[in-house]
Amino acid sequence: QVQLVESGGGLVQAGGSLRLSCTASGRTFMMYSMGWFRQAPGKEREFVASISRGGGSTSYADSVKGRFTISRDNAKNTVSLEMNSLRPEETAVYYCAAKYLGVAAVRETDFRSWGQGTQVTVSS
Repeated sequence: QVQLVESGGGLVQAGGSLRLSCTASGRTFMMYSMGWFRQAPGKEREFVASISRGGGSTSYADSVKGRFTISRDNAKNTVSLEMNSLRPEETAVYYCAAKYLGVAAVRETDFRSWGQGTQVTVSS
């Protein structure tokens, strides 16, 4: 399994931006499609965005379309999530996840490797 470590979380005002990064261990990063999920206090974890192994296909939750951008750098074993126009209700722990082979996915159960999460707090 690939090991994932997220970074880049923090405190930002509503309307602000943050860039999350996730670094994967190992030399098989291109074998994994990647995703970002988030879990707000008292709520279930939800899909945010995913990207295919080669980076040519992306998917987004409706709530973040046009504001968030997922990207990956296979040479550096990283996947990033650029978040703009952040809203207070998007305060959550954000998780990076990896899915081995296949196409990019949106279901939590399709992802077998998870990072420890990074806290994003959006103040009003």
